[in-house]
Amino acid sequence: MPSQSHPEGSGPPETATDATERIFELEEEVHQLKEAVTSHAVVDQAIGMIVAWARVTPDQGWSVLREVSQHTNIKLRNIAEMIIIWGRNGELPPEIRAELEDTLDRYGPTRLP
Repeated sequence: MPSQSHPEGSGPPETATDATERIFELEEEVHQLKEAVTSHAVVDQAIGMIVAWARVTPDQGWSVLREVSQHTNIKLRNIAEMIIIWGRNGELPPEIRAELEDTLDRYGPTRLP
């Protein structure tokens, strides 16, 4: 009986368990990519708000976000979300506002609304 041949490099066929495991891995990867795209959009919006309010460059806006995140020990995405909410309703936790003002002062005189 002739042996089954597989295209070169393809190896033996996958079992149902292997295929199911691969599906779960791919679903997790898709989920992570969706989160990354959303996070990127939130950060970009916050940078835009900082640029408009503080009259800094986009690179400086990124640095401000990063520094506020590091000094408050809060994830950068969460700081960005707080800034976006602040733009909508005018509320920003006092410790975040103070750190944001201190950080912006290092980039020149600014007055936040």
